[in-house]
This record gives sequence, C-alpha cells and structure tokens, in this order.
Amino acid sequence: MMDVYSIGEMVIDFIPGSEEASYIRKAGGAPANVAIAVVKNGCSASMACKVGDDDFGHFLMKTLEEYHVKAAVPELCEEAITTCAFVTLAENGERVFTFARKPGADMFLKEEEVLEEDIKDSVIVHAGSCSLSAQPVADATRKALRLGHEYGKLVSFDVNYRNVMWKDDLDACVASVRDILPYVDLLKISEEEVDMMGGLEAIPALMKDNQITLVIETLGSEGAQAFFGGEVIKVPGRKVKAVDATGAGDAFWGAFLASLRIQGVEKASDLTPGIIRNAMDYGNVSGCICVQSKGAIVSIPTRAQIEEYLAEEKKEK
Repeated sequence: MMDVYSIGEMVIDFIPGSEEASYIRKAGGAPANVAIAVVKNGCSASMACKVGDDDFGHFLMKTLEEYHVKAAVPELCEEAITTCAFVTLAENGERVFTFARKPGADMFLKEEEVLEEDIKDSVIVHAGSCSLSAQPVADATRKALRLGHEYGKLVSFDVNYRNVMWKDDLDACVASVRDILPYVDLLKISEEEVDMMGGLEAIPALMKDNQITLVIETLGSEGAQAFFGGEVIKVPGRKVKAVDATGAGDAFWGAFLASLRIQGVEKASDLTPGIIRNAMDYGNVSGCICVQSKGAIVSIPTRAQIEEYLAEEKKEK
C-alpha cells in the first residue's frame, strides 16, 4: 500500500544564486517535492510526471530512486517543458516572480499514462496546479483526481494560480477549479486565490456537499488557516530569516500529508479539526525549515529534524 500518489507537471524553477553563479537550478518540482517530503517524514510515495532527458531529468530520477519514491512514468523526454521562475525582492520585502516558459512536445502526461493500479494502491491522491493548465495535462491530472474519488481515496489538490497559464482569463481559471472540486476532499489554496474564487464566504457554495476541507496556506507571515465544516482553524505562521521560499510550499504540503497518514487518516471521513491543526503545524514547521535552508528536494527536512526543531523551540519558550 502506497501512502501518497503525487501527480503533476514538472516545474523547474531558478532562484537567485551565489556570487559564483547568476542563477542556481532548483532541485525539484512540485510533485517530486511533495513525494520526497512525504518519504522524508516516514511515509511512502509514488510520483507520476515526465521530465526531460537532460542533466536535471537524470538528477531528479536519481534523487527519486535514492529516496525510494516510485516513478510511475519513468521515461525521460527528449524535449522538456520548463517554467523558469526568476525570483527577485521588491522594495517592500515581498518576493516577485517573473515566469518564462519553454514549450516541449512530449512533456505532458497523457490520460493513458495515469495508471489505475497506482491509484488503487495509494491512500492519498495528490495533484497540483497542472490540472489548471493547457490540455492534455489537465485531462491526465483530472483523470487521476476523478479515479481517486471513485475509488474512495483521500483526494488532495493544490491550487497554484499562475497567470502565465491563463493570460488574465480569470473566468476560465475559476471555471476550471469549479470543475475539479467535485472530486476533491482537501484543497490547498492561498489567500489571494481564495479572493479570486470569490472570497472565503463563497467557498462553501463551491464545495461538494460542503464536505471539502479548505487549507489556506501562508508560510512565514500571517499564518495559515483551515476551513473545516464551518469552523476556521488558525495556525500561527513561524517567522523565518530567509527571504526566498522556493520549494517551501511543496515541503509544507508533503509534511502535511505525511502527518495525516502518521495520525492514521485513510479517508476523508477520518479528518477532524484536531488532526487538521496538528498537520498544519507539522507542515508549517517543515516549510519553514525548507525556507531557512533554501532550495527544495535537498533541503526538505526529515521527521526527526522537525521533531528536534520543535523540541528546541519548546526549550526557548
């Protein structure tokens, strides 16, 4: 039995580098970061996405193998699709992202590459923002979400709005999210994306039988919230020294999903406000450690590191 099945488009980011290099290739991508964060926190994971037949692709596949993450679609593509995120710091201290996109013909998953046996073998099915992008990748990830729902798995979805995919067509983006929600039990979304969907008060009307759990993630600032059955659960954000948070969101969500499994969650009905609170706190710590370390895969902390971090924090208090 696999704990988490993580599916999505591989996104390769660049972050400001050291004096030796203008930019450093980020060792990650959302589905891989989630899968590896799950594994480093004591659970099992498989990942379905395509990567390019280049130095990054080979590094990523080797890293997945080292962490015992099953690669559901292991073939390397001759031509990759890469999203480069150039991160700069604005005068007010906020991060600013500039995206450049290089399309490739063979990079996207196809529906037939989403294997039902992998979904059947998993407890949690997680998909990212690729479900909101162009065809056919949206079809493939939507299929994974739909099958996960049909097989009674806990279905997790990460809304990550990137205007490069939509070119200011917010109506199309919102419609895409609405189409996905009937299959979703657990929704990760930022405060800005909640506003895009019509505000917190509009979310219950979008939910499947009002049973979805909405997690609003804000790392290192105001904190995070979870909307659960009409109750707003607040978890304080942990202050961090580092500015760049590339990969922290994925580390947060991987640790969050791992915490759900560690707490015995196997289906949506197992979720309780207390379990959500614990998972939010666990994930928040992981994300902040990732921020402090910078990078992605190589800096995602282990469960033992998180427990040590919490113990030291408790001593300081």
